[in-house]
Amino acid sequence: MTADFGGVRWILAFSDESALARYAFTQDEGRVEWEYETVLGAKLLDVAVPSAGVPCGVALDAADGAEHAVLFPPVVGVVPVTAAVDAKWGAAR
Repeated sequence: MTADFGGVRWILAFSDESALARYAFTQDEGRVEWEYETVLGAKLLDVAVPSAGVPCGVALDAADGAEHAVLFPPVVGVVPVTAAVDAKWGAAR
């Protein structure tokens, strides 16, 4: 599941079933059964982000507000250099 915002595609990831359920309720789909797959966060950052084909990061627990949600932006040190947007401007050497 992804969302585009600010010129970046964000993979929506959840730390557990409760976090996914909270997100489902924000989408008015709290009573719908959602299928999901468990994936290591490192695999999202190292494999899924580079394969997106556009600037892409990971938003963890997006429904939990700014105090608890975490963004992993597509920058050097977070995603592989080949997928980092700041690497294109010479930030990674």
